[in-house]
Amino acid sequence: MLEIMLPAFAACAVLIGIHAYLGVHIIARGVIFVDLALAQIAALGAVTGALFGVPLHSAGSYFFSLGFTLLGAGLFSLTRLRDSEVPQEAFIGIVYVVSAALAVMVMDRIPGEAEQLKEMLVGNILFTDWKEIGKTALLYAGVGGAHYLFRDKFLAVSCGPEESVHGERNVRFWDFAFYALFGLVVTSSVAIAGVLLVFAFLIVPAVCSMFFYKGVAERLVFGWVTGLAASAAGLVASYKLDLPSGAAVVAAFGLLVPAAYLLRSKTPKGACGGGRLK
Repeated sequence: MLEIMLPAFAACAVLIGIHAYLGVHIIARGVIFVDLALAQIAALGAVTGALFGVPLHSAGSYFFSLGFTLLGAGLFSLTRLRDSEVPQEAFIGIVYVVSAALAVMVMDRIPGEAEQLKEMLVGNILFTDWKEIGKTALLYAGVGGAHYLFRDKFLAVSCGPEESVHGERNVRFWDFAFYALFGLVVTSSVAIAGVLLVFAFLIVPAVCSMFFYKGVAERLVFGWVTGLAASAAGLVASYKLDLPSGAAVVAAFGLLVPAAYLLRSKTPKGACGGGRLK
């Protein structure tokens, strides 16, 4: 059991480490489904590469996905319009459905790759090896380091006031930097765990932490602890009950939300509550 479950739990821990933090930003920005949109853009990049003869799950396929994801990051930074009657979530939804439609059209030309694409999107965290976990941990450590180094800028753009980053042009730059780093994470995470599990890692710990804490640091610690507990519970359930591992972990995360809601003392006001990482 440990030979299979220990690497899977380590992979969950690595993914939760970065996604619990990014989830705080995503909820503060009110762009809950940007993760799904960027994942779909990454998938479009992968199948486009396959159309040109680049095998899925190869280094070339990864860079195709990353290139498309960075284009998506640029688009999302441009569609954040101040004082606009159209919420950015609407643009994100449009990008998602258009990317999905384009991916279907491309896959129609390469039917033999459809099953591999399904595997890439669904993921199978039980088959993650220690080498892949180590490479992913190093990548996420770099992303986390960039966020820590420029934490004031990223938090200002996500939580406000935006004036602290001095002008609309700088807001656009830091917005793009956030989405570019986020896209880098999503491109790697989806290949390991699939879209559903990555979305659960991103949103559920951040939502649950908002019931109890105002500060970013407190929310982050709470998200790590609850995320690791839910991951362990889901993996154990999948082993004992012979369930699909990813679906079992997502279900365990789903139970966190009503449990946290029932246990909350009060809901703090404000998207970020004035919390800062120090």
